Amino acid sequence: MILRDAGVDDLAAIMALEHASFPTDAWSENTMADELASPHTRYVVLVDADGATQGYAGLRALSGSPDADVQTIAVASAARGRGLGRMLLHELLRRAIDAGAREVFLDVRDDNAPARALYASEGFAEIGRRPHYYQPDDVDAVVMRLALTAAVKEKLA
Repeated sequence: MILRDAGVDDLAAIMALEHASFPTDAWSENTMADELASPHTRYVVLVDADGATQGYAGLRALSGSPDADVQTIAVASAARGRGLGRMLLHELLRRAIDAGAREVFLDVRDDNAPARALYASEGFAEIGRRPHYYQPDDVDAVVMRLALTAAVKEKLA
């Protein structure tokens, strides 16, 4: 797998994964295009040896801001269970550190047990909930936070 920066040329592949991963609440193509073009977001893709995009992830991190937000992480269903989500998350955390963030936040669907387990295993803690956030499914968002401590930074180095 090759992990690289994402750009507008990756939009079609990202949108295919977006719709497959989040069928009821996928972002629009315009929203994702804006994310890829924003100077405040950093997106990466995982591409296999055949050139197929197997995952993507995005981080909103304003340079010098004390916090950053994981925007999204998605892995192709056939590629799940191989640590690719963790690889993408680690890259986002490295980029948050490089931007000067001291903590990272994210929202995750309450019914997404694998993602919640991944985040918890990396040290994210639940700090709140957004009731009925994910529509039209009426699913709560679990708000999580990770302090970018010296131990976290050492682990990611």
